[in-house]
Amino acid sequence: MNGILVYAVKSAIYLTIFYIFYFLFLSRDTSYARNRIYILLSVLGSFLLPLITIRNTEITGAGFLGYWLNEVLIIGSRQTEFKIADTFGLAVGKNTILIIYITGFCLLVIKLAADLLNLLILIVRHREPGSRIIKFHSFNTAGFSAMGHIFLNSGLGPDEEKEIIRHEENHLRRMHFIDIIFIGITRALQWFNPFIYLFDRSLRAIHEYQADRECIDSGLGVSSYQNLLMKQVLRVRSFSLTNSFSNPSLLRKRMLMMTRSKTPSAASLKILAVIPVALLTLLALSAFESSDNILKEEESVAKSAPEVLYGEDAFLNDAGTNANTPFAVADQMPVFPGGDIELLKYIATNTVYPEAAKEKNIQGRVIVRFCVNADGNIDRISVLKGVDPELDAEAVRVVSTLPAFKPGMNDGKMVPVWYMVPLTFALR
Repeated sequence: MNGILVYAVKSAIYLTIFYIFYFLFLSRDTSYARNRIYILLSVLGSFLLPLITIRNTEITGAGFLGYWLNEVLIIGSRQTEFKIADTFGLAVGKNTILIIYITGFCLLVIKLAADLLNLLILIVRHREPGSRIIKFHSFNTAGFSAMGHIFLNSGLGPDEEKEIIRHEENHLRRMHFIDIIFIGITRALQWFNPFIYLFDRSLRAIHEYQADRECIDSGLGVSSYQNLLMKQVLRVRSFSLTNSFSNPSLLRKRMLMMTRSKTPSAASLKILAVIPVALLTLLALSAFESSDNILKEEESVAKSAPEVLYGEDAFLNDAGTNANTPFAVADQMPVFPGGDIELLKYIATNTVYPEAAKEKNIQGRVIVRFCVNADGNIDRISVLKGVDPELDAEAVRVVSTLPAFKPGMNDGKMVPVWYMVPLTFALR
């Protein structure tokens, strides 16, 4: 799978697990600052943890025989012959998924930028020197705060203005707008994941709980504050990037949280329980990543394979004895003209199912290993797992015709790199 998609899926898994933990153990607490920190760190961790993979330090040879290409399926019959790169088709499908993912990301980024631009235009047009209060007429909302300014509906009465300004100042003081921008970018990256929208909603709720609590703590009675909220309940937000005073979807929860007793400080220790959860997730994803579908097959051919050096070990000998020993993985892998998809397509198009094998009804999977040397040419072709001399010879032949690659690089040096490709011959 494309690396971007793998990363996005792993991030989605972390986000999902972190949100479930939040919902079960933290969401009902009134430790708003702690919950805010948890959500922000969870989202940030969901993008950092996928970059970490815990690998088994014992290298057995399996997984280090070279770079595995996707399977190429050659289907033959006496009447006609079909040449299909099996996972080449899947690769095209994955590219389609990648295009859809990037399209969704771009659309949300454009929307985010448009909202920011609209806010800037509103500020420039209506800002008065020395004031961060902006009056407006065209939006059906009591008020909101964003980008260091408080936006108020011109239809509000003096008392309503005073209390809403106090509420929105709490948002500005705690810099909630930065949280909203951060979660907006995250939402663009994880637009396919419903849990990012739940995190977004939860974070906005915490913002309102914090602002409400500070208003009440400053001396405003709970009943009068709730009446103010009820009066504005039919007003809706004008921008998705803002903290809005009159958000009807949060009204019930806000009123409930106003009357809830404060959570004891010791309850904040519950947040530590997420650490083993995160570690278990990391171990599970690492184990899954290292268990490829062809791992057993790699192990079965590892014993017969010649020595493969990994990383800088290929250049340990100053005399140059190991200088030509191919890498299993290089910092920059060799590049076939057009990429791996074109490489698979080339192999599929140029492979001919041997007539003798057709007549004998011979089919099976041939695994060929070859080296892309420091010049980009193909050499050291061998069959790691054969089926029949006819099929083995055809697999070797088509690999030997591969055009030159762009050589691989390691530590700034052009290096040889092992490749392996499975060709499955099947009769129809």
